[in-house]
Amino acid sequence: MKNLLITGYRAHELGIFDQKHKGIVFIQKTITSKLIPLIEEGLEWVITPGQYGVDLWACEAVIGLKRQYPQLKLSIITAFLNQEEKWKEDKKAYYDGLLKDVDYVGAVSKQPYIGPWQFAARDDLLLRKSDGILLVYDEDSGDGSPKFMKEKALRKSATDGYRYIGISAEDIQGMANEEDFGAFEFSDDYRQN
Repeated sequence: MKNLLITGYRAHELGIFDQKHKGIVFIQKTITSKLIPLIEEGLEWVITPGQYGVDLWACEAVIGLKRQYPQLKLSIITAFLNQEEKWKEDKKAYYDGLLKDVDYVGAVSKQPYIGPWQFAARDDLLLRKSDGILLVYDEDSGDGSPKFMKEKALRKSATDGYRYIGISAEDIQGMANEEDFGAFEFSDDYRQN
């Protein structure tokens, strides 16, 4: 596998509203633990849609890994131009800080947000440009935005051997337990949705 797509929940879907939430560290460590063997097998590019949540936390994990694996490249491909335009200032600053360490940034639609078709076009492109997906999604916790990407990835896997790697709440909890930091729970707000 040369190109890996990483995506998953948006921060608000996990009840995470700032960068200080302790769960972010365990999500990143779990992603890192899945990435290292793939890098050692020849992974060259990590691609993400760059939305606030798992996408950007994965970017941070990749940036950290690039110190040990300088051949690893990172790309953010958004659905439309200036996706961060309506984000709060702290989220914009966080995003801008990450961009300086990203090897390629692009947008599928060269216009600002027009409609949901832009997300579908982005997802289709990301699936075409990658050999597999690392998806942070837990079906047992209820539906969420990653559900649709999982369905598309599994269809692609069935037809052409696209690799699907999942990270569940249990995987993240296991990482937290290894660190002996107790429970990481998806928020109660999310479970009710």
